[in-house]
Amino acid sequence: MGLNNLVKNNKKKIRVGRGIGSGKGKTSSRGHKGQKSRSGVAIKSFEGGQMPLYRRLPKRGFKSQFKKDIAVLNLDKIQNFIDKKDNAIKGSLDLNTLKEKKLIGKKYSKLKILGNGEIKKSLEISAHYASKQALNKIEKAGGKFNLLKK
Repeated sequence: MGLNNLVKNNKKKIRVGRGIGSGKGKTSSRGHKGQKSRSGVAIKSFEGGQMPLYRRLPKRGFKSQFKKDIAVLNLDKIQNFIDKKDNAIKGSLDLNTLKEKKLIGKKYSKLKILGNGEIKKSLEISAHYASKQALNKIEKAGGKFNLLKK
């Protein structure tokens, strides 16, 4: 016995506008004349002349059309990537390597290195931007930094 047998829906669908005998004939429960009696009516967000909600609320924020998708990485984050054995970043680190290892998302088109934390391994890092602090720490660890064209 299926669940369909348990549901008893014996109600007939009311067919509007099918003559006097149906009980929903002539005006089809729409009343006489007026905007709402006609087809193709949509009075969305109309609140009877009261100032509509979408106009009462303030406008908020905007989306910049010049937004750049820049992945920002601190040195401690890079060190964490190196420490995890499964990622095993070898000699060089750049945007494509990070994307391949799925350490950053696909949407990023540029890479920025910041100097928070320490880096122990000497790496050759290629990025579009870097802070002075990050550059100093990379060189202290015996690594090299390549500045890519913006």
